[in-house]
Amino acid sequence: MAYVISDACISCGTCADGCPVAAITAGDSQYDINADVCISCGACESVCPVSAISEE
Repeated sequence: MAYVISDACISCGTCADGCPVAAITAGDSQYDINADVCISCGACESVCPVSAISEE
């Protein structure tokens, strides 16, 4: 299962820096996770300072 980023995202980029497969990119108003690239490792969820990431 891929992870998703909620509207609570503050666009800090911490999740993108923590992603080992570069599945996270900056979107228009928040960061986005590419489900086709995400390996569901949870690294992004553990580093998000506002808990905006969860499993889909």
